[in-house]
Amino acid sequence: MALLICLILLLGALGLLINHVIQERLSQQRVMQRLEGDKTGPGTLSLWMRAVGNSKFGQRSVSMDSETQLLLNRVGWRTASQRSLFAAFQIGTPVAFAGLIFLGHELFFPGSGNLLIVLLFALAVGYLIPKRMLAYVAKQRQQEVAVEVSTFIPLLRILFESGMAVEQALRVLSQEGRQLLPVLTGELRVMLVRVDSGLELSQELSKTAALLDVDEFNDTCVILQQLIQQGGGAMKSLQALKELLDDRRLTRMEEYISKMSAKMSVVMMVFLFPALMIVLAGPSFMAIARAFGS
Repeated sequence: MALLICLILLLGALGLLINHVIQERLSQQRVMQRLEGDKTGPGTLSLWMRAVGNSKFGQRSVSMDSETQLLLNRVGWRTASQRSLFAAFQIGTPVAFAGLIFLGHELFFPGSGNLLIVLLFALAVGYLIPKRMLAYVAKQRQQEVAVEVSTFIPLLRILFESGMAVEQALRVLSQEGRQLLPVLTGELRVMLVRVDSGLELSQELSKTAALLDVDEFNDTCVILQQLIQQGGGAMKSLQALKELLDDRRLTRMEEYISKMSAKMSVVMMVFLFPALMIVLAGPSFMAIARAFGS
């Protein structure tokens, strides 16, 4: 009991110290926002999370892991505020998870002596949860890009046939195709901003394709790079790529349908077959039971 009281007091003192540091950072951010002319600004919770993310420990938790940086870029979180927000989640989730496990342990299992092991396990699981969620979101975004490429290629062919160059066609799509291609147009806008700053379009296409890591978009960027270098002759390549992507999608749909039919057959065997046996074989079993009973 004395150890529990000491631990609670230590956590309370640590919380007060962290709160004092965060309040100082919040006051500095409010002063900077007022100097910049932003009278509204984000809420207190958002400022608190950004202050936690902007701390040395928060930035180090993100910068130490190269896979986390790659996943953040793949999701589209490239600004400092977005990275600070993820760093705050990366720090806060293990602490909150460990706190919940500690309360549950003290309420339901107060006599057991495995508290330290349980807390370490809770910290490890809480540290892995944000990264796994980030990987899931990145995978979903890759799937969205793969679906949007099938519409992206015909639009490119239409713009090329109207006489536009590669950069002009990409700029038109980035502005006019936001509702049709929300993910790809966002990546194109970021890429074109870097091109406006003086970078080469071909290299930026290669970097964007490597960042997203989608096979369909990689093939499209290779064809666009050839078109930039050679100046023509890419219409047949785009058409062939579009047909190849359609064949891949058709093959995936056929595989999905075949797997779904197999799963449905298992469901029918589990749920329908026992009921069918009861209806068909039930009277005969009852008759046999009456015969043996008599």
